[in-house]
Amino acid sequence: MDLAHLPLDFAGLLALAAGLGWASGLRLYTTLFVVGLAGRLGWIALPPGLQLLEHSWVLGAAGLMLTIEFFADKIPLLDSVWDTVHTFIRIPAGAALAALVFGGQGVEWQTAMGLLGGTLAAGTHFTKAGTRALINASPEPFTNIAASAGEDIAVLAALWLMFAHPWLMLALLLVLVALIVWLLPKLWRGVAGMIRGLSLPRWTPGTNP
Repeated sequence: MDLAHLPLDFAGLLALAAGLGWASGLRLYTTLFVVGLAGRLGWIALPPGLQLLEHSWVLGAAGLMLTIEFFADKIPLLDSVWDTVHTFIRIPAGAALAALVFGGQGVEWQTAMGLLGGTLAAGTHFTKAGTRALINASPEPFTNIAASAGEDIAVLAALWLMFAHPWLMLALLLVLVALIVWLLPKLWRGVAGMIRGLSLPRWTPGTNP
């Protein structure tokens, strides 16, 4: 399918902004590289604000980080360290990408989309980080690798969907947001319980050490 001449109407721009925010919370560098490369090769038509992703230096940096993340995300414990560091990268990047989609549409729209993209990136990032923390409680690495591969596939599918079928992408995002709202508190209660279980008992006066 040739996506280069698909019209980017309001629904298309909204799906792109929201989708990039969501995808950034899972695979920021995959999102940057795939979208930039697709635009560079003429497979899709990017809005003016995102055309900087087609630049050779941006593609090179995103490709390098994509390669590092691909392997780091599949190694137990290292993936949680990677997620912790990227708390400070994925969320603002998701906000920035969503805002850039509406570049030239006015500061009001850019601000609104930045808030939307940052919120979606935060939701997916913390859901991913919580899930991985619980998975890492198991000594076997295969569940971790399967979860990481599933995230790779989900992001690639979402990147295609947001250009090819924006209305379907928007509907899917509503379902995913509802899932995140339901799942996130349960995940972090599980993580908190796991941390309490790993902590050593404290000595109190009047008890034998």
